[in-house]
Amino acid sequence: MAGHSQFKNIMHKKGKQDAIRSKLFSKLAREITVAAKLGLPDPAMNARLRAAVLAARAENMPKDNIERAIKKASGAEGENYEEVRYEGYAPGGVAVIVEALTDNRNRTAGEVRSYFTKAGGSLAETGAVSFLFDRVGLIVYNRGAADDEAMLEAAIEAGAEDVLSGPEEHEIVTSVEALAEAQKALEARFGEPKRASLVWRPQTTVAVQDEAGEKILRLIGQLEDNDDVQNVTANFEVSDELVARMQV
Repeated sequence: MAGHSQFKNIMHKKGKQDAIRSKLFSKLAREITVAAKLGLPDPAMNARLRAAVLAARAENMPKDNIERAIKKASGAEGENYEEVRYEGYAPGGVAVIVEALTDNRNRTAGEVRSYFTKAGGSLAETGAVSFLFDRVGLIVYNRGAADDEAMLEAAIEAGAEDVLSGPEEHEIVTSVEALAEAQKALEARFGEPKRASLVWRPQTTVAVQDEAGEKILRLIGQLEDNDDVQNVTANFEVSDELVARMQV
């Protein structure tokens, strides 16, 4: 899961920039509203809504904003968003999955396609690259929640498939079906996780050189900046030096 983790770390650093904080809150609110509409407006009874609220809290989204987004789901004025997944290839043969919530499928598709084209990549049909990824549950705790041995033991007992403990976080991987129960078991022992949701996990990663890496990072940056795009996952690895250079 190294490629997935590295990609998430890159996006996390981008997400901390003050310039895009309001946009990040807007995306988080959109996911909260959609999740509340699709199920009960109670995070304790709605796994997707709970995951959305956890994600918002992890980014220090104000409690009032979260509650307002949930209430918006029951209001007549709430927008109707459609879930759409786009798949494509970035330079270097890197596979990319883009998940969006949009109120205008044609607009979003056109914008996503233009990003890929300008980057020297191409948008493909749905299913063209998703077979290179596994759909899994991911539960994340801060490093201080437990030591490696305690987290591994608890994760195994909770039915997890894998645990990756890094310098900052513990990542617990589950099957899609086991996510909710595993999260409940781990919360009973360690408290609320930093985040818990379904993600795309690359089966393998592609190492790319600087020129292709720069194009890929720019493409991902454009996708992340799009108001409709919620998540972007790619199966690539780049050097830490390139990441640092791109963030200057």
